[in-house]
Amino acid sequence: QIPELLARHLLIDWDYDFPMKLLSIILILGCVFINALASTPKVCSSKATIAVFGGTGQTGRECVYQALKANHKVVVLARDPSKMRIPLGSGGEKLADQPLIHDNLFVLKGDVTDQASVDAVFNEHKDISGVIVALGGKTKDVGPTMLSKGTENIVNAMKSKSAAKRIAAVTVIGTGDSAKQAPWKFKILMHTVMRSIYADKNRQEKIFLDPSGIGHELEYCIVRPGGLGIGAPTGVVKVVDGQAGSIHRADVASFLIGAVTEKDFPHIKKTPALSSVGGTGWVKENKEGFDAATKL
Repeated sequence: QIPELLARHLLIDWDYDFPMKLLSIILILGCVFINALASTPKVCSSKATIAVFGGTGQTGRECVYQALKANHKVVVLARDPSKMRIPLGSGGEKLADQPLIHDNLFVLKGDVTDQASVDAVFNEHKDISGVIVALGGKTKDVGPTMLSKGTENIVNAMKSKSAAKRIAAVTVIGTGDSAKQAPWKFKILMHTVMRSIYADKNRQEKIFLDPSGIGHELEYCIVRPGGLGIGAPTGVVKVVDGQAGSIHRADVASFLIGAVTEKDFPHIKKTPALSSVGGTGWVKENKEGFDAATKL
């Protein structure tokens, strides 16, 4: 109809009431412009799609919950999807441990040590832009190589099934060259009761840090927190060179999400040691809310 109206005005004798005819033409063209804008698809601000492995663990839950709160899409691979629950730290006591259900949350049943299960995550969600690895557990429950084997599977899937390059993995203070940042009491545990889990965490890190590692070319960030707590986020996250203090999982999760969503994140290709409570001195809080450093 608009083109027809415009054609009629062009055929009319313009000597008659020229200003009115010109105004009509301007109004018609304005309608054309508005109509074009209305028919153009609206582009919403893009948010990330984050795959979280270990998403049902306590640190993983914090990552999932906070990412959803930030309007990101989250994909989780879990052996037992029923364990996908709201964390105490960010969720608060009233919501803690309730089932976490959200329109932007997709939980797939599978095992990270099974390559096909990991591949399915990326096959079913082609828009994954970043990956968080928050794998953990006691060696007697998950086996001596779950961390390294699972991380290898994740990297393989990223390289073969996805365009995603950004990955953040949680290990622990004392791995690799951070051994000097652990206090002497902690070092005793590293070489005794925690020896097996530290061996696997070191293998996990080498996937990225070793120049021949399959993940070395990715945009990785290996996060080494001190003693972990389950309290509310403090907003205090310090990357320390000295002995690492305690830090809540909620604060670690915030750091991990930044590592996979922020374009100019400053710790890519690095191994930051994190602390908040206790500053740069390693302080294991002897109060409710803080527990073993390796319990992810």
